[in-house]
Amino acid sequence: MVEKNTSASSTPSGSNTLRTWAPLIVIAALMALVYVMGWHKYLSLESLGRNYGALSAFISENLVLSLLAYAGIYIVVVALSLPGALALTLAGGLLFGWVVAAPVTVIAATIGATIIFLVAKTSLGETLAARAGPAINKLRQGFQENALSYLLFLRLVPAFPFFVVNLAPALLGVKLRTYVIGTALGIIPGTSAFSFAASQLKTVIEKTNAEHAACIAAKAESACPYVIDAGTLVSKEIILAFAAIGVVALIPVIVKKWSNRHAAA
Repeated sequence: MVEKNTSASSTPSGSNTLRTWAPLIVIAALMALVYVMGWHKYLSLESLGRNYGALSAFISENLVLSLLAYAGIYIVVVALSLPGALALTLAGGLLFGWVVAAPVTVIAATIGATIIFLVAKTSLGETLAARAGPAINKLRQGFQENALSYLLFLRLVPAFPFFVVNLAPALLGVKLRTYVIGTALGIIPGTSAFSFAASQLKTVIEKTNAEHAACIAAKAESACPYVIDAGTLVSKEIILAFAAIGVVALIPVIVKKWSNRHAAA
């Protein structure tokens, strides 16, 4: 009888463990598949430039389908933490115009970030919470008390990789509602700026394509590297502006901490 009870009680535990880790395993498997197949290489400005004409022609005839495909690809890229989100944002602004591309990108990026947040929170966040020591618990509590301000800061300042900002709140116990609001609001400035800046990318691509074709006509293709210089689209002023907005997002936290210390004194 004792052996039966032990076996029965261990089964749900194993089932719960599988349900907990299954989403993370699926995400990891999909990431591996993308890299093995080399699909991530298409998420680049080079790929956009080489296929710009064909993409523009297809979009002009299939706008709604193209927008849905763009949003779907963006969701997958963010959910799988693949490189290329910036190139996709610029592609959206170039191909659809920033007025249309910016809101679609914000929605898609938020959905993708929420997927990986939920996966990490379920698989890693609960495990970390169960095994966390006093130092980690204090960090989690401090982050949760000002989660929205901290999240806005992390989203606005471009010094932090996007996938890191997607995962960190999940490990620190941020609530889903706060995460979604902070993510959506925090990526609006950057997404809008890069989508708008992409309007200049058309000239860069056309110039690059013309120079590349002329080079091939004069030399062998192997001697003509295809490189799109998009450095002018990301200026120092834009980065500093995002950093300044990020600091503003922390003002409520700074005021709160100062008030608490002043009251204690």
